[in-house]
Amino acid sequence: MNIPQLYRYYSEHFLADTDTRSIRKNTMFFALKGPNFNGNTFAEKALALGASYAVVDEKEYQIHPNIFLVSDVLTTLQDLAKYHRQQLNTTIIGLTGSNGKTTSKELIHAVLSKKYNTVATKGNLNNHIGVPLTLLAMHPDTEMGIVEMGANHQKEIEFLSNICVPDYGYITNFGKAHLEGFGGLEGVIAGKSELYTFLETHNSTAFINPEDPLQVSKTKAFLTIPFANDIQLIAAAPFVAVAFKNQTIQSNLVGSYNYANIAIAITVGNYFKVPQKDIQVAIENYEPTNNRSQYIQQETNTIILDAYNANPSSMQVALENFKTVNTDQKVVILGDMFELGSESRKEHQNIVQLALDMEFKHCYFIGKHFSETQENAHLFETFEEFAAYVQGLPIRNSTVLIKGSRGMRLERVMELL
Repeated sequence: MNIPQLYRYYSEHFLADTDTRSIRKNTMFFALKGPNFNGNTFAEKALALGASYAVVDEKEYQIHPNIFLVSDVLTTLQDLAKYHRQQLNTTIIGLTGSNGKTTSKELIHAVLSKKYNTVATKGNLNNHIGVPLTLLAMHPDTEMGIVEMGANHQKEIEFLSNICVPDYGYITNFGKAHLEGFGGLEGVIAGKSELYTFLETHNSTAFINPEDPLQVSKTKAFLTIPFANDIQLIAAAPFVAVAFKNQTIQSNLVGSYNYANIAIAITVGNYFKVPQKDIQVAIENYEPTNNRSQYIQQETNTIILDAYNANPSSMQVALENFKTVNTDQKVVILGDMFELGSESRKEHQNIVQLALDMEFKHCYFIGKHFSETQENAHLFETFEEFAAYVQGLPIRNSTVLIKGSRGMRLERVMELL
């Protein structure tokens, strides 16, 4: 079955799913494969659960008139999303970067939703599957779409840009993330800049942070929209407050590094003529979730939980911001940073040294990579070792920063406190 034919069935309800555990009525089920599962085996179940159609790529599972056979389900999902994008009149903003992608996306979504029918990437479903599903969640009446694009290798952003065809783009920053896959910081810069290349060749527009020299230098050849001139950082201790057109916006986000995430949301909203009061309300009502810059008050401790992800760049700014927090009893709990390749030992060593130089009350470093650093510090190879230590010397009456890569699951620290 070719894409235009398949599109006629999809456009009956504009629904697409890949997981029978969260299947929706009247959806089109795409039987994707993974290392430990074969989605083809769930096609019949998807129909029984309410899906209107299922798409498979193994003939033995085409056992119903509403199960369609294609050569490759993943490629079909991507091609259908690209075809759907061509039918939409939706304005698409493509977003990538090393740090702050999801927070920026959520803030932009909150602001634009005040005026427009807006669809944005759910969670961090920002890869070769998530981007197509984000597009397929858009209906003909969707006015604005925000598509987050993640990558850990070069050519991925180029591939995703060609699927979502953004009218506007924004790169949050260029940092030391996924160094192993990108081949170092220069590789990160080249890989993320694939969005700029797409925008330039398609006569599209980039939003940029005018205080980031890389963003400025890499967008000289095409149209850009810098942060609005009248956005100013007022405070970040601990919550970020900004001034915009002489109006204070008090966010629920911790850390001065969130200033740029707020500034892009204001800039995008202002550009698309969202009323200033609505911009303010949207940002002030946004509550961070999912272990991202969460500010949590416990019985005796104040917690800054930023354990969704970590890389050397985000670790550095988190520590620098924590240093400015006005309290005496500060405790730092850091977990390993992943996907750093040959740079891993050096980067973990740098973070240990940085944290110790800041002279916090206590610093604890958890994980195999941190445990291999050579410093007179509290190093724990496993979380269990750290848990046993803390049970003997409990943390009380402190302000605690918790940060590490997702695989470290440092939110478990909350149970120990």
